[in-house]
Amino acid sequence: MARSQVARLYSQIVFGKPLLVISLLLLLVAFFAWYAQYFRLDASADSLLLENDPDLEFSREVNIRYGIRDSVIVAYTPEGELFDRSELAKMERLRQDLLAIDRVQSVDSILNVPIFGDTPLTGISEDYLTLMDEETDLQLAQQEIMSSPVFQNALLSPDGETAGMQVSFAIDQTARGLISRRTELRNLELSGEINPEQLQELADIEAEYAEYSVQAADRQHQIIGDIRATLDNYRDGAQIYLGGAPMIADDLVTFVQGDLNNFSIAVVLLIIFALGIIFRRVRWVAMPLICCAAAGTIMVGLLGLMDWRVTVVSSNFISLLLIITISLTVHLTVRYRELRATRHYSNHDKLLRHAVLSMFRPCLYTALTTAVAFGSLLVSGILPIITFGWMMMMGVATALIVAFTLFPSIMSLLQRDDTQMSSRLKLNLTGALARITDKLRMNVLVIYTLILAFSVMGLSMLRVENSFIDYFRESTEIYQGMALFDDKLGGTLSFDVVVDLPEQGDSLDDGFDDGFDDGFDDGFGDSGNDDAYWFTAPKMQQIKSIHEYLDNDAQTGKVLSFGAIVQLAEILNGNQEVDGFLWAILYNRIPQTLMSTVLTPFVSIDDNQTRFNVRVIESAPDLNRNELLQRIEAGVEEEFGFEDEQVRLTGILVMYNNVLQSLFQSQILTLGVVMLAIMLMFLTLFRSLYIAVICIIPNAIAAAFVLGIMGWLNIPLDIMTITIAAISVGIGVDNTIHYMHRFKREFPRFGNYRETMFFCHNSIGRAMYFTSMTIVAGFSILALSNFIPTIVFGLLTSLAMLVALTGSLTLLPQLLITFKPLGPEAPENA
Repeated sequence: MARSQVARLYSQIVFGKPLLVISLLLLLVAFFAWYAQYFRLDASADSLLLENDPDLEFSREVNIRYGIRDSVIVAYTPEGELFDRSELAKMERLRQDLLAIDRVQSVDSILNVPIFGDTPLTGISEDYLTLMDEETDLQLAQQEIMSSPVFQNALLSPDGETAGMQVSFAIDQTARGLISRRTELRNLELSGEINPEQLQELADIEAEYAEYSVQAADRQHQIIGDIRATLDNYRDGAQIYLGGAPMIADDLVTFVQGDLNNFSIAVVLLIIFALGIIFRRVRWVAMPLICCAAAGTIMVGLLGLMDWRVTVVSSNFISLLLIITISLTVHLTVRYRELRATRHYSNHDKLLRHAVLSMFRPCLYTALTTAVAFGSLLVSGILPIITFGWMMMMGVATALIVAFTLFPSIMSLLQRDDTQMSSRLKLNLTGALARITDKLRMNVLVIYTLILAFSVMGLSMLRVENSFIDYFRESTEIYQGMALFDDKLGGTLSFDVVVDLPEQGDSLDDGFDDGFDDGFDDGFGDSGNDDAYWFTAPKMQQIKSIHEYLDNDAQTGKVLSFGAIVQLAEILNGNQEVDGFLWAILYNRIPQTLMSTVLTPFVSIDDNQTRFNVRVIESAPDLNRNELLQRIEAGVEEEFGFEDEQVRLTGILVMYNNVLQSLFQSQILTLGVVMLAIMLMFLTLFRSLYIAVICIIPNAIAAAFVLGIMGWLNIPLDIMTITIAAISVGIGVDNTIHYMHRFKREFPRFGNYRETMFFCHNSIGRAMYFTSMTIVAGFSILALSNFIPTIVFGLLTSLAMLVALTGSLTLLPQLLITFKPLGPEAPENA
């Protein structure tokens, strides 16, 4: 009774007062169009991290403890000799121009590193030479830097032709303070110890940080833009590339924005072209586009209003919203035209009501099941992925509401469409698939069994990996730059190995507390004396050994640590080990200008801890980051006898890996749970467990096939592609529901499974076919992008559409014919 009242009220409003509905929708669209100006892409690296990841919190602690700053690296390769006075002068001008950029704190390069020459270890002081000093012998200096364990493969390539310039940014103390206080309050909230005042403070800080992070992201983008503009002034006569995590994060968003700008119009034009070929009437081309525009504007404005930033992960949500909206409107269009063709004497309003009301239930259930598929993203624990899930669930609801209000309202104001729907279509795939299914019969099940086996084999080869260099074509500047950094400057992205050293008795305490206290009073203050005694010979040898162990791994690039300083000290000491007494002297004589670059970032005396920064060769073809990280951590513990809690890995590479592993577990391994939830939706819709099981089989095979193809083609599941499982299921379910709903309704009329199949293929099958072909035509243009994830998304989405369509029009009807879940067929003479 309630359902009929709702249907009656809906009909009275939508069909009875179409102008009112259109006016309300226009006001709604105008309202959200205003807030669309606040819609933004989030360029920060933090947007792709697990917010509650212990490694993220530890990483922030390490950054504060060691004074680590965000930085980018410039690779400078002149056409002439690098170690030429004119080239060095040009590099110095570039260095000064970079230092002049707002928030650039320092620029370290071969120009300002110390040149020791034949200076003995005990002769090191503040007064050291650099390349810019006239008395420096450039040829000897080149050999020294190329052989230096500290600077080789970091600031100078092994061949001596490429120089690296590390451009470090000023620490954002405001952001650091907000994050620190937010973390404290969140921990109180998790423990249940937070009071109302602190809860309000947490809400205020969350809002303040959300606003400030937008400013910080825009400022970071501006800084990188200024650096690039500065580098452009020096490209004449030199090959220059920019690298580093902030640059990669910024470029990812730049590429996504570029694709949105470049391909949006092309996709729309191709969709218009496809709809025009299929329907050959302006109204049937305009209606889906009007609905898409309304739904898209509402969703973009809603995201702007709620300040939900779109990251590189969720940047495809507009494309998916386009698919869902077009699917709904095409189904309504085909149903109306189908009724128009078979009921010549019914009036326009009656046909429209029948078409819309008869399609509401299957469309509602397709929307619900699609929402369930995207709802699986909510359990990922990763904020941008969760947000993407909510975006798509709200997008599905928006598309459903717009399609079932705007479409019938506009159609009510239009004259009836008297064009005949041809029973013969060029490239009539639906009729062909019906004939193929009828001819092959049980062989269809055999073929799909083989496809399933093929898919399972591909699934076994599927790997989880995140290689940023593989996001770009080899012809792009960013790819070439990352390849050069890997080849000549020890890699770009890195992770940290943080080691808590074992407590050791001070070998110098007894011998020097009394006898030498007065003699070194000027050089050793009280705190300096204590700190100097931390540098014992056994400890330094252990740090050097760990450094060498990390450096000798075949898959690591440049290793930066105090271990390299130990190696350099031994070279300056005539290739002899340095004893504890000499280390104590060196600590107090180390130039202050070097302290912030060679000591502070790698040693924490108060915590008895040392840090090793390990770069990774991104372009290595056999690199498995998760296996590398596990091997390094276990190897350091086993090789040097550390306990598990004494060695921790952190850094951007570790946290991205944590995101991937978490997402893989929550998405791929819970795909069965998603299938179960969808099967329950089938059970509710069709009220038959038998039918529900039959309907889930084509969807399971379709999802497995798409993932299996990724395995066979060696396309890894990464931050950009891991949502394809939810997308495949969400798309496939729509076709299954529409086909099964129509089949169940028409079967009593025919009493024969094969005849019902032929009828459904030429009715609802057409709507499925038109939708799939329209989307495939539109998304095929994405293959021209320079951004590999965009290409993969376009091709895999198109593949998912085709597989879902083929499965619903071959496997599903054959399963129905074979197992007869709707009961026995009627006798032929009945």
